[in-house]
Amino acid sequence: MPFVPVETPKCPACGKSVYAAEERVAGGYKFHKTCFKCSMCNKALDSTNCTEHEKELFCKNCHGRKYGPKGYGFGGGAGCLSTDTGAHLNREFVAPKIPPKAPDGLGCPRCGIYVYAAEQMLARGKGYHRRCFKCVQCNKTLDSTLHCDGPDKDIYCRGCYAQKFGARGYGHIGISSLGLMSDIRDCEWQSDMAPKASAINVEQIQAPIGEGCPRCGGVVFAAEQVLSKGRPWHRKCYKCRDCTKTLDSIIACDGPDNEVYCKTCYGKKWGPHGYGFACGSSFLQTDGITEENLESMRPFVAPDTTSIMAPDGEGCPRCGGAVFAAELQLSKGKMWHRKCFNCARCHRPLDSVLACDGPDDNIYCKLCYAKMYGPKGFGYGHTPTLVSTNYEYTPSCWGTIDRNGQKSENGCPRCGFMVFAAEQMKSKNNVWHKLCFYCSECRKYLDSTNLNDGPDGNIYCRSCYGKFYGPKGVGYGIGAGTLTMA
Repeated sequence: MPFVPVETPKCPACGKSVYAAEERVAGGYKFHKTCFKCSMCNKALDSTNCTEHEKELFCKNCHGRKYGPKGYGFGGGAGCLSTDTGAHLNREFVAPKIPPKAPDGLGCPRCGIYVYAAEQMLARGKGYHRRCFKCVQCNKTLDSTLHCDGPDKDIYCRGCYAQKFGARGYGHIGISSLGLMSDIRDCEWQSDMAPKASAINVEQIQAPIGEGCPRCGGVVFAAEQVLSKGRPWHRKCYKCRDCTKTLDSIIACDGPDNEVYCKTCYGKKWGPHGYGFACGSSFLQTDGITEENLESMRPFVAPDTTSIMAPDGEGCPRCGGAVFAAELQLSKGKMWHRKCFNCARCHRPLDSVLACDGPDDNIYCKLCYAKMYGPKGFGYGHTPTLVSTNYEYTPSCWGTIDRNGQKSENGCPRCGFMVFAAEQMKSKNNVWHKLCFYCSECRKYLDSTNLNDGPDGNIYCRSCYGKFYGPKGVGYGIGAGTLTMA
């Protein structure tokens, strides 16, 4: 029997035998190590960057140039226009092969070509290519959450499906901002398979008086029932009486005339009017209505707090009327009407934060209280404005301090009178009245943060203490670099 040598695989690049010690495998073919390079740019390849096409090897860039998609966004990167086919490399361009058509009913319903599992998109039991899985009307790319199967055995996006096969009229189409579709657009998109909706007349079945819809009087069934103030309405009738805006449970307002309004119309008709109301703060809103019409339409009248007088000492201190719990305002143990609870001087409305009880049994805002009963002089009132030119340090209405009373050895060093706990201010060795606790030189009132005890037993502010007892010379006194010998 003659010897037959073992047949070795041939290299597709050079046609010679390839042995195990020098073989490189790509696409099921074995190449020499020296032949394992790009056929266009001769770049050496390995298993990570080689691409085989009909027994030819390419690097990824050259393969994309020759066989990849062309045009805007391909080739050199996203957003880059590339039409390079590799012609400058003196290689023949081979047009991509068109895949064969599949038998009827077995391929993609859109293009008719075989669909493999890696690119399959299912809809209605049929497999589509990923690139073919688009809306037939607007070519929008779809997925399993967006596509709708039409009765014409095609696929649509939700918007186009609603336009072609959905209900017609106001509030439909799937796009709320479009509102009522015009007749021209209806004729363009309307399909014979779309449901034909007829106008519903809610007044055909009348209910007994007082039991039906308050707007039309028809019977209200559970499927269309909307409740407001315990009364059932048709969903179609549940609109603002003035502007016919469709309402819901959030924006509906029940008017005193047993009708429903939106918030804007309710505020115009029944809300407060005048400066600062209706259309926003700082806006004058009267809506063309006279004051007489407003008073006649309002379901209430302005309250007169003096219509029911209270016994002396038990009513409101301002008007003397009886004060009930709904309008009660407390101040210093006295009951005030909410209407009367304002500043006695500027008539500013007050609350528990702004109200100040005056020694004349009246109430004031903080500013008026400070003007009338606060301390006077430079630095008080509207700091640093000079409020008063006299030298009174205490309000006259509080009564003058009795300087003829009994003096004490341990009393205030300035006036000699006894110091009680409610008015005492402490220094290093003495206890002072709060009104006597000021600088002995400039008479500036002091506290624990700017107090300085002098060696003569008096108290001083920092500036005066520095003048009398501080170091003297260059760099001291008023400021660095200043010579003072005061």
